[in-house]
Amino acid sequence: MAGLTRADMQKYGRSSCWISAVFLMLAAHVIAQTDDNNNVLTVADANWTLILHGEWMIKFYAPWCPACQHLQTDWESLGRQSESLGISVGRVDVTQQPGLSGRFLVTTLPTIFHAKDGNFRKYVSSRTIEDIQAYVEKKKWAMVEPVPGWKSPSSLLMSGMANLFRLSVWIRQIHTYLTNTLGIPSWGSYVIFAIITLFMGLMLGLMLVLIADCIWPSRPKYREDKTVVIVKEEVSEEEVEDIMMEDKRMSDLDNESERASGDESPEEEGQTSDGAASGSDQPPPEGAAESSVRKRKPQGSNTTEGT
Repeated sequence: MAGLTRADMQKYGRSSCWISAVFLMLAAHVIAQTDDNNNVLTVADANWTLILHGEWMIKFYAPWCPACQHLQTDWESLGRQSESLGISVGRVDVTQQPGLSGRFLVTTLPTIFHAKDGNFRKYVSSRTIEDIQAYVEKKKWAMVEPVPGWKSPSSLLMSGMANLFRLSVWIRQIHTYLTNTLGIPSWGSYVIFAIITLFMGLMLGLMLVLIADCIWPSRPKYREDKTVVIVKEEVSEEEVEDIMMEDKRMSDLDNESERASGDESPEEEGQTSDGAASGSDQPPPEGAAESSVRKRKPQGSNTTEGT
């Protein structure tokens, strides 16, 4: 009896597995048909460049957002009318595509963008299906200023913003894994992230220092000084003796020049004395003779007193 019950249980389990698999396939087929009927394309990081061509209406939403749920019916009807309007309709789940929410800098939900050949405009009018249709049919978007080039989703700045949003979601997932799965307290998770941040900062600083050292090296001056020291150490004794002999010769020449200048000075004194003598031969004027006599008299008196 026990063997029969096990066999029956195995058959029942196999049949239930087949039934569940068929049910899932039918559900997926129904969802695909509804998406095809609505003509609403799910935009993701892998295919977001499609909206750079043609005319699009894109909605950013979250499943938990009440306003997004209220807009869902009108957005599906807009997708069914997309062919008659000549546009494409898309939607982005920000919980699944954080990179696109950062690329478009989405801060409120739901957010609607109009795209025309790579030019993006934010839709800020009423969210009813009639107003959205009029916005497209009457080309009211032409009166709205497009997003600047530096804030365009295809710009380098917004690409970096998308990577930053992905990093933030990745950090949040790691924090949830550390606290919920591993049981680490919140402050412990923060300490781990702080240590990782400091380590990465040190590594980045070291890399920058190495790159700067490779581009602007500071070693050539040290090498030149070292070569000069080596040259001075390799001077031979013979060269030192030659240098000393040259110094001695220079000193001898200086002494000779000083002697020559000393010999010339007496001759100059003699010439000056001769000149004075020649000048004395001439008769002095009368006034000069009287003054000289007057000056000589006190000297004579002094000499007589001294004697």
